[in-house]
Amino acid sequence: MGVGPASDFLVGRERELGEVRSWLTDAGGPRLVLVRGELGVGRTVFVHEVAERLRTEGAFVRVVGCVPGDGARPFLLALRLVMALEERRSAEAVRAAGQRDEAVMRRLLGVALARSAVVVVDDAQHADADSLALLAGTDFAGVSSGVRLLASAAGRGERDGAGTGRSTSSSRKGAEAAGTVGQLAGVQGARTIVLSRLAPDETTAVLARRLGAIPDTGLARRVRDLTCGLPGAVDALLTEWVRQGVIRVADGHAFVGVRTPTPVLRDDDRFMRALDALGEPCRTVAGALSILWPLGVRAVELIAESAGLSTDAVRDALRDLNDAEIVEDLPSVEGTPAQGCAFGVPLVAHALRERLGPLDRSRLSAIAVETLWADADGVDAASGVQPPTTVGLDEVDAVAYLADRIAEAGSLVDRDRAVTELTAAAERLHPDSEGRGMLRWCQAAGHLVERPADRVPALHRYAVAAYFAGDFRTARTIAESILRNRPDILGRLELQETATLFTVATADDLDWQALSRLATEAWWDELSLPVLATTTGRALALCLLARWREALDLLARTEPVWTTDVRARANPACFRDAAELALGRPERFRRSLAIPEAPHIGPDHAYALTVAKFDELLNGGDLHAAEALLAAQGLTLDLLPRPSLFLLRHLRGEWDQALEPTRWMLANNQFHTPALDKYVIPARTAAILLARGRVTSARRVLDGVRVVGEGPPETSLDAAEAALLLTLGDPTGAEKSLRRGLDAADAHGQIAGTDQLWFSLTELLAEAGRTTEAVTCLEHLERVSDRTGSGRARLSYLLASARVLRQDSPATAEGQLREAVELARSRSQPYETAVTLVAAAEAGAAPPALLREAYDLFGQSGAALDRFHTRTAMRTAGITVPGRKQATVESEQLLATLIAEGLTNRQIATVLRLTEDAVANRLSRLFARTGLRSRTEVVTAVLTGHRTRGLAPDA
Repeated sequence: MGVGPASDFLVGRERELGEVRSWLTDAGGPRLVLVRGELGVGRTVFVHEVAERLRTEGAFVRVVGCVPGDGARPFLLALRLVMALEERRSAEAVRAAGQRDEAVMRRLLGVALARSAVVVVDDAQHADADSLALLAGTDFAGVSSGVRLLASAAGRGERDGAGTGRSTSSSRKGAEAAGTVGQLAGVQGARTIVLSRLAPDETTAVLARRLGAIPDTGLARRVRDLTCGLPGAVDALLTEWVRQGVIRVADGHAFVGVRTPTPVLRDDDRFMRALDALGEPCRTVAGALSILWPLGVRAVELIAESAGLSTDAVRDALRDLNDAEIVEDLPSVEGTPAQGCAFGVPLVAHALRERLGPLDRSRLSAIAVETLWADADGVDAASGVQPPTTVGLDEVDAVAYLADRIAEAGSLVDRDRAVTELTAAAERLHPDSEGRGMLRWCQAAGHLVERPADRVPALHRYAVAAYFAGDFRTARTIAESILRNRPDILGRLELQETATLFTVATADDLDWQALSRLATEAWWDELSLPVLATTTGRALALCLLARWREALDLLARTEPVWTTDVRARANPACFRDAAELALGRPERFRRSLAIPEAPHIGPDHAYALTVAKFDELLNGGDLHAAEALLAAQGLTLDLLPRPSLFLLRHLRGEWDQALEPTRWMLANNQFHTPALDKYVIPARTAAILLARGRVTSARRVLDGVRVVGEGPPETSLDAAEAALLLTLGDPTGAEKSLRRGLDAADAHGQIAGTDQLWFSLTELLAEAGRTTEAVTCLEHLERVSDRTGSGRARLSYLLASARVLRQDSPATAEGQLREAVELARSRSQPYETAVTLVAAAEAGAAPPALLREAYDLFGQSGAALDRFHTRTAMRTAGITVPGRKQATVESEQLLATLIAEGLTNRQIATVLRLTEDAVANRLSRLFARTGLRSRTEVVTAVLTGHRTRGLAPDA
């Protein structure tokens, strides 16, 4: 997948590359350029790229590399330089180096450096000190022409020669070599450039180039958090994830799930090799520090005690690790000493922590837990001030750190307190959208509890956490185990919640056969459960299968069972309201929007009910009511799950933001919502893609979620497919899809949501001149509008009626269109409003200037195809299209998108409502203006996001 790491390292280095090249090609420029940068920053790739660019310009370039161990061989680098520049084996140089004859080597090196060439010395930190001293003592400024030396050396750039005085000989030699390399920067006329870590946007660019796809914001954020923008770490992380096959690409965007494990760096990774080179006790200290570093300076004594080392030995090891650029000092506060040490790359800390054996991890984690618990218990009773606990972590990360350590410590710490704190951490960070560990903590709490009376509730919490984390298989497995094996532990209300969880997890796991079994009385009769639990579970299964009448019948027969109190009534009443809404009786649902039971059923249950009703309102196209519900319940957007955010942003016309979460949902088959329509998300995603000219992508979305056999009706998919087929000029196929959707809805007695099907079928038949059939469909649409009271259904009826009555009753049609425009504007949905304005303008029921307003609204949503057709209508109506140059660019972008979607010229002509000759002419102009030479190059430009003379892909 993607390209190799080499080119990735150069992202964000354009300025430095140009600067170094200009120095080395300028006759009066520096003879020596030193490139510094920490381990993994990409020095080697950088200097080799400079060398390659100079070589292509005709320069004589030689590359000399240094490796670990070179420092033990005096004058080795000098010998290599002489031989590289002489281009033959110099017996005198070999003899002088072997005899350590400094005078001869200085003379020979001086002669060699007087030649005309560019020499790259890579990883000079490994070179022998004698050769580096010769180079540092060379009078480069005194020679008018000769070798230009480009040297690369590890080092953060601000601590050359630091850290001397340690106890080990290897450390002293390393410090000496580092100090000598640093002296090169002081050579007269030399220039030094320090490569820094990548900025956030540069890291994102690396991901895009490496993966050949736009990184999801979650993926980009996670990579930045784990690597801090260090290219070598980014490469190591992506290499492992690609090898494991966990990076998924959907609609040209790449992402990983929040629960995808962070990979462990391999033994041959550069960071692991650097640590291994230090030997003991550095390896032991680094492993312990990977767990204890947030304890700050206290970690030194804790590591010493746990490892059986002296504190001085630990401090020496930390200095060695610091000089090797594996750890770094935590920032001091207001001139105070450093607060401790932390790893410069969190990915390295993770690798070292995972390399520890389970017993070592548990033991060190227990040390951290006991320390932090002592801090918490040591609050000054008089002042109420709590002493410092962790450093380098914000409040949320500190909670996650302690919970992780408790989970790792297991039975080595107080079980009861551990369970309490793990549960509290899970509740505090619920729903844990960042994947910090809620599921892991609940699992650990379940393992720590010993008494069955406490263990079952802990397992129930784990199942709930698994469900919210998207692990539906785990959630249903645990829930079923509780229902079958230990129903005696939980009360009737808890068992009702468990049955609900089990049923909805089965549906979200897309196991429709199992869900059908849950809809039967026989399945529940096998369990020793209260009637409240079995009724609730079975009624939910029936609703999830859209068997609305059966669900209502069951709930009516068992009403005395589930109306005993507020908590017992909450879920069954919600199912009943939804079933009645589906059957065209929305009264109870509308009354339930106040959620009067919220204060009595707990915050989690109230949240779930609110989200379910919120999604239902958005499913029905009632944006204002959904926003009012959210405000009344005090919920903010950051608390909403992905499906709810998609539905909200879709109606608001914020399509770029809407598509971001839906790609992840579709790729993971986690697109279902609590709403009546289980396929509303893929259906509306396909509608967005179609409106943007992404015809084939829309088809892939629809085909990817179709279910063969059992399952709820797919009416919204049928409506979306019909729109797609009409765009491609297939009205027969579109009619077939619409009638299939209506037949499925009728089989389930469903009224809600069918307004879109009836509307599209009415329009299709009217366009085909089949007026009688169109009138019949219009009558059905009017009944749906009257029964549901839906604003969207009313708007659909007004538009369809105006279309059908345009010829026979123009005055009536005109009045209906005016009402439609007023209604659409009141609903504040940009795309819906724009479609209505176009219909009114083209029918002559409103000023043509409305096309200009619709044009702007389509632009807000990025509906490129609708905007193209509106431009055509504006020109036909004699309305000037604003921004002629921009309109041309948009038309070419749309044409490029259609080509990238794999459409033929004939299909493009159908989609754009042009002739094939017109499409061919537009394609020729596109090639001429952009410099692209073929359809293949157009596809590449669109898919890679390459901007070629104004051609850019759809967002």
